[in-house]
Amino acid sequence: MKTVKKLHTAWSTRKEKGYITLLERLIPALTYLFLYLKWFDLLEDANRSSYVIVHTELDDMIPFAEIFAIPYYLWFFYVIATLTFLILLPRSEDYYKALFFMCAGMTVFLLFSTFVPTLQPLRPAVMPRDNVFTHMIARLYMTDTPTNVFPSIHVYNSIACVIALNRVPQLDRHKWVRVSAGILSALVILSTMLIKQHSVIDVAGAFVMAFVFYRITYQSDFVVNAMHIREREFSLSARSHS
Repeated sequence: MKTVKKLHTAWSTRKEKGYITLLERLIPALTYLFLYLKWFDLLEDANRSSYVIVHTELDDMIPFAEIFAIPYYLWFFYVIATLTFLILLPRSEDYYKALFFMCAGMTVFLLFSTFVPTLQPLRPAVMPRDNVFTHMIARLYMTDTPTNVFPSIHVYNSIACVIALNRVPQLDRHKWVRVSAGILSALVILSTMLIKQHSVIDVAGAFVMAFVFYRITYQSDFVVNAMHIREREFSLSARSHS
């Protein structure tokens, strides 16, 4: 109870200083997540008459390495942990930029998958080995179809996380967090190809999309101006010092 009271007091103080509240930060994220999952489910269940095959000769040269199921699954925790950390920071600019970066790319993915359905023929017909990691991948294959693969959201949001964590001033003294994020992002990106979830084309597409939205999100004031973040967060602070 004491912890809950302390959190409530801390957020009440932040609101008085003009910071955007935790609830205000959560609502757009949860709303978008709900809409994204619904749209994605419709795409996965759609019975398409034709698909664009995503495959290159380089894909055939990449070995199947089931151990990379670990970073692939860790990605879900990684994204949630990154956003949770950002959402709890006093100022919300870093959080909203990361959220916009992720949502923009995920929306492009949904739109592309709606109008240009893709399919990758990379998965092994039979697992080459029988162990806990191949079991994990087999379960993944059962729940996630090999369709709607371009660009890879696993890759894209891994890039989003490492960019966001590298731009947070609070981590200037904790370089190990940034190094760990970079290593995990690299492992996740490799895992998408090594467990045959994505083609190198999907990975390349995610990097191109990340470059475009990086310029919009972090090399301009588009997000803060569109949401009036700085005015909302610092108007009361400025008023209190005048």
